[in-house]
Amino acid sequence: MFIAAALVPSTPLLVPELNGADATDTEPLRAAASAAAAQLGPRWTAIGVGAVNEEIRPDAAGTFAGFGVDVRVRLSAEADKPVDATLPLPALIAAWLRETSAPTASVSVQVLAPDLPPQRCADLGAALRRRLDADPRPHGLLVVADGAATLTDKAPRAFHPGAPAYQQRINQALAQGDCAAVADLDPAECTKYGVSGRAAWQFLAGVFGGSKPQTEVLYSAAPFGVGYHVGVWRP
Repeated sequence: MFIAAALVPSTPLLVPELNGADATDTEPLRAAASAAAAQLGPRWTAIGVGAVNEEIRPDAAGTFAGFGVDVRVRLSAEADKPVDATLPLPALIAAWLRETSAPTASVSVQVLAPDLPPQRCADLGAALRRRLDADPRPHGLLVVADGAATLTDKAPRAFHPGAPAYQQRINQALAQGDCAAVADLDPAECTKYGVSGRAAWQFLAGVFGGSKPQTEVLYSAAPFGVGYHVGVWRP
């Protein structure tokens, strides 16, 4: 039974140890993401965007060493595989949120390639929804995705003057649970503005199949020139 989807950003800055000496500036974002993830129940599926399509089982473990600090995380309390230094960022974020927000939860991860077509994203989301609804046990969805990375001069990519308006369009769609608007996000435009989370959000729209979710916004800002949205969608 699908119970809720939590939307969080795909940034290592959620992890306090990766903020240097002072993690104060990222605390509001961290608190919002943890609060959203805590609503997902004991079984999660995490969706994010990575280099290639892949599925990662709950027995996996990883490390943020590639981002500067060897913070080790697991996708379940029973994870017994050796630490995988190549575990993709969405899986690392999901594992860290599980450990900090719901330590007894277990997480499976589905990574989507960045060029996955919108209809394919929607089809995969709809297929997951059917599987979850066929299971009487509660199950949550963690959507790990970033918006535009071109919002200011200090953003990871060069500032694009059209990015703020495009990010506002994304913010409005996510805040209102507008599945049609999310499904209409154009891959070429998203690439232009550095929107890396497009495929994950369109997967989410497929999970809801065009139905109107109940939504809650916990955080929406661009503190480092990247659009971050934290919220919850419920059937």
